[in-house]
Amino acid sequence: MIKKEKIKDLHYSVNGVISADDLQKAADEILTEYGKTAKMPGFRAGHIPLNVLRQKFNASAYGEAIDKLMNSDLNAYVADKKIRLAGAPKADLAGWEIGKDAEYSLDFDILPTVPAIDLDKFTVTKQIAKLDESEVEKALENIRKSRSVAEKQDEKYKAQDGDTAVIDFKGFIGDDAFEGGEATKHHLVLGSGSFIPGFEDQIIGHKAGDKFDVNVNFPEDYHAENLAGKAARFEVLVHEVRKHILPELNDELAKSVGQESVEKLREHIRNILTEQYDEASQRAMRNELLEILADKVKLDLPETLVDQEFNMAKQEHEHQHAHCDGHCGGECKWDEKAERKEAERRVKLGLVLAEWGTQNKVEVTRDDLQQAVWAEASRYPDPKQVFEFYNKNQNALAMLRGMLFERKALDAMLTQVKTKEKSVPAEELFKQADVK
Repeated sequence: MIKKEKIKDLHYSVNGVISADDLQKAADEILTEYGKTAKMPGFRAGHIPLNVLRQKFNASAYGEAIDKLMNSDLNAYVADKKIRLAGAPKADLAGWEIGKDAEYSLDFDILPTVPAIDLDKFTVTKQIAKLDESEVEKALENIRKSRSVAEKQDEKYKAQDGDTAVIDFKGFIGDDAFEGGEATKHHLVLGSGSFIPGFEDQIIGHKAGDKFDVNVNFPEDYHAENLAGKAARFEVLVHEVRKHILPELNDELAKSVGQESVEKLREHIRNILTEQYDEASQRAMRNELLEILADKVKLDLPETLVDQEFNMAKQEHEHQHAHCDGHCGGECKWDEKAERKEAERRVKLGLVLAEWGTQNKVEVTRDDLQQAVWAEASRYPDPKQVFEFYNKNQNALAMLRGMLFERKALDAMLTQVKTKEKSVPAEELFKQADVK
């Protein structure tokens, strides 16, 4: 039973006592359960005397009994106070011995009471961008490019932007070849930006059989510290140049991607792009509403949750920048003050959305989860791995469910706020949609 309490804001420190008799009784009940399945020489399962079980399992039974009775005391205390825990309590049983009363202390934070939110006092901007027909034509051109055939050209043909050059190359810093700077018959798409800036430009204009040097400078932030910022020379041999021949834009091409005609394909592309514009507009409104909630809702925050969020962000940062060599343009720096503030913001918004969503009966259905997993799986070459990951990792599935819940709660909130429309360029719309 909890005897004493000390409360400061959202932090609780309580002290309780479990009598030796109650502990022994609970431990004996646990030992009896052990005895139903335990195997010991000379005894049949289910017929092992309690005193024999005590000799072998007493310590573990007492441990379980203490956890059980402490949790029972805590649950009764929480129900009586009408509070909700923000996380697992920290328990202390210093000085306890078997056969004596167990005096314990528990330290924990509770969840705050989220104030009512009058959403109709908030106004968000619904940004609207007009779909440019050039976007449809660009998508059609990308379809043609994806089905292009790279045809080998004769020795007189000079490489152009967009062609594929099959080359040998060997890189030098001064007179010394450097590791990783050599390849044979490498297929390089000119204009792809896959090589060091300036390299591909110097291939343009050359023919099959040409031998020449390419001179470039490695970027200052290049991932290999021994090469960053240094001038390099590459010996290059062009084996062949391949020109990408695009198929004609006709009904046959449309049918190859599942549409009846070019016009049907155009209509299909317009519908997809319109959906993308609508989703970008919705994301931008979600982001704006999150900023309003973070600013307008006043809420005390449990330090336990803030610490967890902060530490998770720090671990993720350290993981992403584990191999930072100082040439990351400042991205690997950890601003503790700013990150702490961001952790507080995320905890506040999480609490607000969780409370509002629960009060307004927001639910994540099985179909919602399945669609989200399908959407993520479609981004990977082997979707099966994504399905297996979520089947085996319930924590990841719970996190995905939480993200979906917050998104559905935000979308439900947006139906209750005031909106004003604003026409914006597509670039601005997608920029605002990507703001976190």
